[in-house]
Amino acid sequence: MSWMRKTLLSIFHYPVKWLVRAHSIPVNVEQELGIDKSKPIIYLLPTNSVTDQLALRMSTQALGLPSPTEPLTLTDDKQYPGSLFLRKTQPLFRTAASATGIEDVFARLFHVHRDHPELDLQVVPVFVSWGRAPGKGNPGLGDLIADKAAPSWLRKLFIVLFLGRDNFISYSKAVSTRVMAKQHHSDQQIAQKLVRVASTHFHRKRQGMTGPTLLERQELNNAVLGSDAVRRAIAEETRSKKISHDEAKARAREYITEIAADYREGLVRFGDRILTRIWNKIYNGISVGHAERVRELAANGHEIIYVPCHRSHMDYLLLTYVIYHEGMVTPHIAAGINLNFWPVGKIFRRGGAFFLRRSFAGNKLYTSVFREYLELLFNKGYSVKYYPEGGRSRTGRLIPPKTGMLAMTLQAMIKGVNRPVSIVPVYIGYENVMEVKSYQSELKGSSKKKESNWQVFSAIRKLKNYGHGYVNFGEPLQLNQFLEKHVPNWRDCREAEPEKKPAWLTPAVNTLATTVMETINQTAAINGMALTSLCILSSKTHTMSEGELRRALDDYLRLLRQAPFSDDATVPDLSADQMLAETLALKRFTETRDDYGKLISPQADSAVYLTYYRNNILHLFALPGLVMSAVFANKGMEKNAVLRLVAAVYPLLQKELFMYMSQDRALEYTAELIDELKEIGLLQQRGRKLMPPDSHERSFHSAWLLSRCMQETFQRYAVVLTILHKEHEISRGELERTSRQVAERLSTLFGLNSPEFYDKNVLSSFVSALREHHWLDTASDGSLRYTEECDGLRRDVMPLVWPEIAQHLENVALR
Repeated sequence: MSWMRKTLLSIFHYPVKWLVRAHSIPVNVEQELGIDKSKPIIYLLPTNSVTDQLALRMSTQALGLPSPTEPLTLTDDKQYPGSLFLRKTQPLFRTAASATGIEDVFARLFHVHRDHPELDLQVVPVFVSWGRAPGKGNPGLGDLIADKAAPSWLRKLFIVLFLGRDNFISYSKAVSTRVMAKQHHSDQQIAQKLVRVASTHFHRKRQGMTGPTLLERQELNNAVLGSDAVRRAIAEETRSKKISHDEAKARAREYITEIAADYREGLVRFGDRILTRIWNKIYNGISVGHAERVRELAANGHEIIYVPCHRSHMDYLLLTYVIYHEGMVTPHIAAGINLNFWPVGKIFRRGGAFFLRRSFAGNKLYTSVFREYLELLFNKGYSVKYYPEGGRSRTGRLIPPKTGMLAMTLQAMIKGVNRPVSIVPVYIGYENVMEVKSYQSELKGSSKKKESNWQVFSAIRKLKNYGHGYVNFGEPLQLNQFLEKHVPNWRDCREAEPEKKPAWLTPAVNTLATTVMETINQTAAINGMALTSLCILSSKTHTMSEGELRRALDDYLRLLRQAPFSDDATVPDLSADQMLAETLALKRFTETRDDYGKLISPQADSAVYLTYYRNNILHLFALPGLVMSAVFANKGMEKNAVLRLVAAVYPLLQKELFMYMSQDRALEYTAELIDELKEIGLLQQRGRKLMPPDSHERSFHSAWLLSRCMQETFQRYAVVLTILHKEHEISRGELERTSRQVAERLSTLFGLNSPEFYDKNVLSSFVSALREHHWLDTASDGSLRYTEECDGLRRDVMPLVWPEIAQHLENVALR
């Protein structure tokens, strides 16, 4: 390192330390990127910048990596710089930055490897960004502080002054120079290849973090209004509404204004600082899982479409915040038109939100404009986020998806998107949801309150002590591969009529929607609030001793770790003691003491709210709950009998709870669960039978709770199957209506604190599952007919239901 470089590093050390806050991506470079801290490392940066190198040094110190400013001595006893650069900074009065000649350095390194084959040097590409401003079609004064590929020292001065707090250090997987040296080319040729690949890599990194050039309003209008589909829709509007062409075109332009986002990177940066303060105030932390999947898609140039579950209005902010801090460009977000009220709508729009109406029915012009706008976002390279459920879940479980946005996405694929498109399902979970009380009111029949400024201010005022937030990214679904698998001839539609809806589209979209929802649940995050709620609600009196609750949490955590629901589901690295302490600190449970110790129960009249959190993770306990319920109900069962029962009931659970396993895999998993339940002591093998623990054993209470966690689901099944048994033939509408009435009566009689027990959507989903799996026949007038198969299912389900409820169902008079 030259004396000049050392001097500059010394001079700028403290100013950079004061002005810059370096955000490292990812935080765990060893686990995610496979970087070995014990092996020598040279960092490769795009630009020879003193401030970039100092920011990198701050990051490496925090991560425990070697310093980029210290020279590296290898086996040839020669010193090599700790950092290498692709290009120099841009001269003040010239437009292009020159290369640094690092090919020669790499060539020497490869030569050293040939002489010393035991050496394994890691070249770690590092992209240092300041702010996340995308390019503009019409540059302005603000571009003076926009981070460019190789800014001059004067521009860099402004960048550090204004964007130092928005500095991101993004590491990539290390390149082994030993592996590179083994390639069959000269050292110089290999070095040139490495530099070319690195240049492309850094270009993609920049695009992944900042996104494409922003659309100017005029360009947007011309692109949408000039498309063939919108021009035809305008002509149709002119004919059908008997208005002039200019009036129809003006109406289309109004739709664009109503829909389109107005993304402002400055607002996003400001929002990041505000949200950081809010998260620190209300959350104990935000846990993020599998973000490396999305970074890999961005690095490979994919169009990314985030498809999360929808728990709360907080989702809009939390997921965007996480994406920003994971080093990716924030997406354009599909938001309901109900959120477009002043001033929130304008803020959301500048944060990347675009608005859609709840229904497009009967408005062909609006539909065409919206579809063309969405396709324009895809083709321009903007990442997009939309919610397949359409609205927020009021029950805590996933609700059947609305397929409109997914259909538009596939139609855009048919017309042709110029890069690979991947859908990323996202699981979002909370230990506390601010709207949970209003959700329960709506389930009991109250009308939904319209969003307003008062609601926003009221919600902000109440924000405190919300525990942890969880964001898990699911396995991406590459749409090209999906279509090749399910519709091998899908490309033929491009040559035919790309605007026409193909016959295969609806079934393909339905399959895609189900796969997305199953992948979301496959990536679930266990948290203390959800697991404690499941235990408390399974208790007969909704009260547990502290010792029994701790033991149950410990048993269930062990079960989830030893027999995981999926490789992608996450379980916190906490003991049962820590989890219980953190959950009770949320102040959502009542703690009382008697002569024998502490008792834990829901706060007054709040047991019903706990159902929401339990339902977030209920699908993880569906099969263990079914196994334990069957063993308790039958006072012991042979393993084969348990597996036969699972084979019969699983299709219903899979449909209702969006469980990702095939039936064969579910049976394999059940066998694994049985082995682990025996290992933990929740099941015992006595001869040929699986038995519950004896009542005097410590594990009995955990086993008994597990047998009760799915009870409401089995009771709901019993209600519908009993009505079918008594009626033998009934219309679907009458079946769902009567089932809801009987379920509501049971809820009142037996104190079932769960409005979802008689929720029409849940009941409708169960009836659909019965039809899809041919347990019901359809009469000529469309009514549903009871079958022998349905009778067999009823005989399987009824023993799982509490005897008093089964007796009441036998005696209830339907007419």
